[in-house]
Amino acid sequence: MIKLTGVIAVAFAVLTAAIASAQDLTGPQRNAVRSAEQYLSMTGFSRAGLIDQLSSEYGEGYSVTDATAAVDSLSVDWNEQSVRSAKQYLDMTGFSCKGLIDQLSSEYGSKYTVSEATYGAQQAGAC
Repeated sequence: MIKLTGVIAVAFAVLTAAIASAQDLTGPQRNAVRSAEQYLSMTGFSRAGLIDQLSSEYGEGYSVTDATAAVDSLSVDWNEQSVRSAKQYLDMTGFSCKGLIDQLSSEYGSKYTVSEATYGAQQAGAC
């Protein structure tokens, strides 16, 4: 038997969990993972915004259950996603700190949590 220690043991556990998680997904959920990864490669998304995009009849049309399972199977730093979104908003127009946090956290905007939106606005330089 091989004894794993320290960082190697943690990395092995994370990899094993990721493989097990991916194997637990259904075919539609695995397809939704691929779609989610494509969206995340293009722009910043909040968890809720990505689930909405995947499950929207105007987006990908996955069921909310499949979209949620797919998004939750990914390892995503939602704070970093909010920074990406904040920078994209600031590239388009000026925002006050509060205005950008409101835009990022609005149910009609990007749907980040207020904590994620605050982090994004601060890291993007709006605050």
